[in-house]
Parts: sequence; C-alpha cells; structure tokens
Amino acid sequence: MQNEQQIYYQALCSRDDRFDGRFFVGVTSTGVYCRPVCRVRTPKLGHCRFFPSPAAAEAEGFRPCLRCRPELAPGFSAIDSRRLLSRQAAALIDGGAMLSSGIGELAQKMGVSPRHLRRIFAEEIGVSPLEYLRTRRLLTAKILLTDTSLPVIDVAAASGFGSLSQFNAVFRRHYKLTPRQLRRQGSGTPKVDAIGIELPYREPYDWPAMLAYFAKRAIAGVEKVNGDRYRRTVSLRWQDTDLSGWIEVSKRDAGPRLHLAISASLAKVTPRIIHRVRALLDLDADPEPILARLGPLAVNPGLRVPGSIDGFEIAVRAVLGQQVSLAAARTLLGRLVQRTGSALASDDHDLTHCFPRPGRILALSEDTLGRCGITRRRAQSIQALARALDSGELDLDQTSAVHPTLHKLLALPGIGPWTAHYIALRALRWPDAFLASDHGVRKALAPMPATAIKKHSEQWRPWRAYALVQLWLQLETQEGRPHDLVSQD
Repeated sequence: MQNEQQIYYQALCSRDDRFDGRFFVGVTSTGVYCRPVCRVRTPKLGHCRFFPSPAAAEAEGFRPCLRCRPELAPGFSAIDSRRLLSRQAAALIDGGAMLSSGIGELAQKMGVSPRHLRRIFAEEIGVSPLEYLRTRRLLTAKILLTDTSLPVIDVAAASGFGSLSQFNAVFRRHYKLTPRQLRRQGSGTPKVDAIGIELPYREPYDWPAMLAYFAKRAIAGVEKVNGDRYRRTVSLRWQDTDLSGWIEVSKRDAGPRLHLAISASLAKVTPRIIHRVRALLDLDADPEPILARLGPLAVNPGLRVPGSIDGFEIAVRAVLGQQVSLAAARTLLGRLVQRTGSALASDDHDLTHCFPRPGRILALSEDTLGRCGITRRRAQSIQALARALDSGELDLDQTSAVHPTLHKLLALPGIGPWTAHYIALRALRWPDAFLASDHGVRKALAPMPATAIKKHSEQWRPWRAYALVQLWLQLETQEGRPHDLVSQD
C-alpha cells in the first residue's frame, strides 16, 4: 500500500495527463478531492488520501474541487470481466439508468443478481451503485449549475432528483453550500443559446483524423464537418417529450480536451449527450495498453475508433452500406433522412433534420422506402431492425452485452457477420470487434490468405477494433482515397 501511495503521489506531483481519471486525491487539510492534474499547490503526502473514483472520495466526506472539476475527468474503456462488469454498470448509470428504476432492473440488464452487482461494483469502484448514482447526480447538477443558465428546479429534474427540496438538501449536505451559492461562484453568466462543456481525453488523440472520418461519411441534413468543427442534429426522449437540437465539437487549444457546445433546447438531456459524445469520439480509451498490444501496426498512435450517437442510425448505415460504395451509401442515407426524418428549426441551413427513429421507419411501407432508392431486401432488413428495437427485443446501447446482441442481429433478415460486427464496432463500442471479411482488411494484409487473417488478428486481442482502424488508415494511405466499408454479407 505504501508503494502504491508513493506512485500515486509521484503522479500527482508530475501532473501527468495520462493519470487523469485513474485516481483521485482527497486532501485532509481542506476536505476537498481533486484530479491528479489539478493546478493548485501540491499537498504534502501525509495530507493525501487516494481513491479510485469520485464516489469513493465523496463517501469519505470529501467535496469536489471547484478548480479542476473532478466531474470532467476522462473515464475508462476496460476489458477484464470484473472491471468490465462494474464499468458497464457505471456507464449505464452515467447514461441515465436508475433515474427512474432501482438496482434490481440494472442488475437484470447486466445479467447478474443485485447482490453480485453490489459486491463487484464496490470492489472495483469503491462504493455501492446507489452511492455512485448519488455522486453522478450531484456532479451532473454541478455541470448544469456551472455551465448553463437552466433554472435550478430544471437542474434538479435533469440530474434525477425527485424534488427541489431533496436536491437542495442533498447538495448542501455534501458540498456545504446551496445550488444557488455554487452558481454565484461561477465565472460569469452562461450563454443562453448554447451550453459549453469541456471533454478531456488521454493523449495521443488525432482530432483531424476523426474529423476526416466523419466528413467522408456525413449524412446530408444531419451532420457536417466545417473546418475543425463537427456539427450534427440530435433528438432524445425526455419524459414524454421529444427534445431536438444540435451539438458542435471543436478543439480550442493545445490541451488534451475538446469543447462541446449543446443547443439550449437540449439542456435537460445534457448528461446523456455528454455520455454519447464521449462514446462517439472514443474519449474514454486508454491508449497506453492499446498501443502496447498493437506494436508496429500503430503507425498513427492517435487513431481512435469512431462510435455513435444513436445505435439505430449506425445499424441503418451498416445495412445501406452493403455491397455499395461510400458515396452511394451517403446518397441513400440522405434521401431517407429528407423523406422520413423529423425537421429541425435551426439557424444552420445545413442541419435540417434529425435521423428517423425506429417507430417512424415502422410506419412506412416498403414502397415508400423504395422511393428513396432502397432495395426491397434492404428495406425489409431496416424494418426488421426497427421492429426489434421498438419492441425492446434488441438494444444497441454501448453497454449492451456483445455476444447476445450479435446473436440477435444475425437472426434478422439481411444481417450477416460483417454488418453485425460493424454495428458492434460502433454502436456497442466493442474494442475487440474485427471485420475479418472486409475487403479493405484483406487488401491491407495481402498477400495473406483470407483464411489466415482471423488467426493473424489474435495477436491484437483484446484491442482488435483499434487494429482495424490502423489497417484502414494504411490502405487509405496506399490508395490515396477513403476506404469504402463494403460489406461481404
């Protein structure tokens, strides 16, 4: 334990960004806990206590630092089973699970008993799921109070508190000040038209490469890349209301962080948007073990695996990308959005629609989809996906169990191994997804026989998704053009 504390303390003294989010330090002389990159004067080792999570620090009575803001620390992409289970549960809670349900429903979704989930969660995270949920609610409220002009009563609701009085009592008990006092301590008044959030990540991170990926695949009316900015429309369900708006991600300085702007119309779902954008941009990956496993294959260490804002959107992309070029798939997606997506009132004339939801696709006939240029076979596949998602039989959330989901996908008409694994790659955020049959992978590894490629990929487990994007980059460099993700299904 002493050696571990010395290591943590050296990391704290160095303020090395690679340790951000790996641990948190509580300072007994102030009662505050910080990220290891905090720029305040370094405390003495005897005044430091080290914790695996913000929830563990708060369970011991420490308050979050108002300067380094622990709620903004990057998360993890874990692999080993015990850690994976606890991190998946934490990600579900971060994404809104347990806001209106209990530990029983969360455990059922994870496929374990409530008792087992509590035990594993406490061992890995340092607190119970309920304590973690309370901390996430408080930290979410802290973001909304600091970075938005949302009324306090709406902040309480968006953060998952049942009433304003409960919110005020819990906030004051943990942070020793009221929500309004925290807001007055903030720097100025947040803009009314947009919410600004900083999204830290671990270096290296190739933002231009991520932008280039999205630019080549942007759906007209839904998303675009403008210079060094990625913009898109978003629609999420809040209670009984559909909230629609836009988001924009950009890089404002040389630090290891991106800036997320969220339209004011989406303020109530800010926590869910932050969660999804971090998944979209793969901001919680830890490059060190990934690069160590990839070895010389990692010609660009900053490459990440693009994720998704919405699993259904990615699934439709995968189906419409079967046996066609990248440009043809974009054309089909653009037509589908223009004819079936919900219109969005926006000052940006390039962002006009939100991607259609499963229920909207189910309401359309195959002939209507056919008028978008979609073949009958693919129309049937898209409607089968929509039906499975709308009924709850299928869940394409990033925390869904991979292998059961793959099994359900493969049972749907027109969904083969390539399509199912591409969905797992981007929607489920499976770091070991690998498209062994992809023609680009076969070309990048030529003259290796197709039968040997899967065996060859074993050396990159459990990070084969990152090997995949490195192979695609090598192919694009060789051919001087973007790689078409053409399905072999």
